[in-house]
Amino acid sequence: MVEHSRRHRRRGQGELEALVLSALREADGPVTAGWVQERLGEDLAYTTVVTILTRLLAKGAVTRERAGRSFAWTSASDHAGLAAHRMRRVLDAESDREAVLASFVTGLGPDDERLLRELLGQPRSDGED
Repeated sequence: MVEHSRRHRRRGQGELEALVLSALREADGPVTAGWVQERLGEDLAYTTVVTILTRLLAKGAVTRERAGRSFAWTSASDHAGLAAHRMRRVLDAESDREAVLASFVTGLGPDDERLLRELLGQPRSDGED
């Protein structure tokens, strides 16, 4: 009975999203949902892969282009870019942005605080507000 539950353990949405994004980053270019499904193997249904890709599209984590009657999918960012996007979404959802940022910064260790200060001292790239 225990072995049966191990084989069919339900993964969380975040875990599936991470697996799909990892597969997309390993691809040489845009790929289909079928390619992602084959790459991930196991017992992942095609419809589950499409659902995860669609959710990632809504989050801005992937892009898609028409490929015949289907779509070809690409990761929109590297791992660091996706983590930064998630952090911005959390910050945007809070009513007291200043308090959240202050709490985050005061919770940083000395090395991270130094790095953040260095990054904030750099000139902004073109196109940034």
